[in-house]
Amino acid sequence: MDRGKPVSILLTGEEGVDSPLLYCELIQRARFGESFLIKNQSCEVGAYVLGTTETNPSDYYHRSERYKDRNTAKRAVASLHRITEKTGAMKITPYSGEDFDILVLFLNPERAMRLVQAYTYNRGDPLEIKTGGIASVCSDCTAYPMHGKPAISPGCKGSRKHTRYADEELVVGIPFELACEIDQALEKIPETLA
Repeated sequence: MDRGKPVSILLTGEEGVDSPLLYCELIQRARFGESFLIKNQSCEVGAYVLGTTETNPSDYYHRSERYKDRNTAKRAVASLHRITEKTGAMKITPYSGEDFDILVLFLNPERAMRLVQAYTYNRGDPLEIKTGGIASVCSDCTAYPMHGKPAISPGCKGSRKHTRYADEELVVGIPFELACEIDQALEKIPETLA
């Protein structure tokens, strides 16, 4: 990463606190050194995606005029990835070698491309990018990788507005079970400008 550190996310059985911050704000702050143990955060979309509520945010998206009508907003929300088996708190910390469930990174497009190449190095299968430009940090790059696949997102209005990560950064989520494999492959694939 050009700025900050990767962020480690670990679902734990511990007790956490209710945070007044949005999930994407917590991730951004962890990127620059803070650590959190949360039970809840303050974004209603994040709460739905992270499994702390069953309240569907399609009305929120419809009210915000991100979709042309209520049915389109419902369809968009139905495509969100969710964490549905959450028990306890979520530990969000700058990565320092400890176990994690998901690692979130903010990469420039060239570094994101190399990560995709490292993922495909052992498999030959392309990385499928699935995003609606909403819930990028929570759904695209946290909940989706919980299913064992890495994710890349261009971001979303909310995360870019509230955290102000750089225009040229993409958000990337890597599941624990693939991190070592990707790291080893990064050492083997050719550099872009070699």
